[in-house]
Amino acid sequence: MSLKMAGKTSLAVLVGCNYPNSRNELHGCINDVLTMKDMLVNRFGFDEQHIELLIDAPGSVVMPTGANIKAALGRMVDGAEAGDVLFFHFSGHGTRIPSLKPFRPFRQDEAIVPCDFNLITDIDFRQLVNRVPKGASFTILSDSCHSGGLIDKEKEQIGLLSLSTDKNLGNRTNHVNFSKPRTLPFQAVMHHLTSLTRINTSDLATHLLELFGADASLMFRLSPVELGLKWPERDGDEGILLSGCQAKETSADVNAGGKAYGAFSNAVQMVLKEEETGSLSNKQVVIMARKLLWSQGFSGQHPCLYCADYNADASFLLQSHY
Repeated sequence: MSLKMAGKTSLAVLVGCNYPNSRNELHGCINDVLTMKDMLVNRFGFDEQHIELLIDAPGSVVMPTGANIKAALGRMVDGAEAGDVLFFHFSGHGTRIPSLKPFRPFRQDEAIVPCDFNLITDIDFRQLVNRVPKGASFTILSDSCHSGGLIDKEKEQIGLLSLSTDKNLGNRTNHVNFSKPRTLPFQAVMHHLTSLTRINTSDLATHLLELFGADASLMFRLSPVELGLKWPERDGDEGILLSGCQAKETSADVNAGGKAYGAFSNAVQMVLKEEETGSLSNKQVVIMARKLLWSQGFSGQHPCLYCADYNADASFLLQSHY
């Protein structure tokens, strides 16, 4: 799953979860990652044979379960070297869960929802980023609800306090979107897991450990002391998160004009297509996607950027600062 170009190796894991034939069904997630796959090949020079694709379409050989997604990400990260470019695109449901971290009893943590509901949390992404070798880069694009802060302890570059007024984002249109939020409330997650375990408890960890054991998130398998995973180095780490929205917001799944897609994934792809002749920084991609979403009428969805200072101005997926 690698491609050597000018001394770099490009690796990608793309995950689209539509949750077909369920009460949680979405429609645009598989389309999002298939479109991204084409862009990686045609715009960024990835070899499609070296892009790992996990989708929950009927007949898929490898389903995007929690264990399969983490295994694919683990292979990508553990095989990386300095100078490599790693990319993970997730399109699907996100959720927020009560925090188990020390000294955060009333906080919530972010998680993505694989097709089997084996949650992958911000702790799992922090642990993955900690394993990325210095000089490589690990870009996560998460088009899911509550995705802001999905890498635990990553520095916010564009978020709640950035671009806090919408008056500078340009004019809005009367564009009509037929959309639904890509969110699963905590109560819905608990209801689904309880229906599987038949255990009468409101403790999320009990259900996940019963169902998935050693494949459950680190958040539910580590002690409170171990959950205090190390902070990034003073000058930052190699994690880069482009989130579809802030931690308290939802991301839209759109079905309009005969096409289904995620509003954020579509915005990023449109921005990159419009700038085909030049490179855009991570910061520019997020700012331009914010402006585009605002112009399309998605006023309640504000994409965010979390990364070290030097990665904010680095070229998206090209990492020209190395």
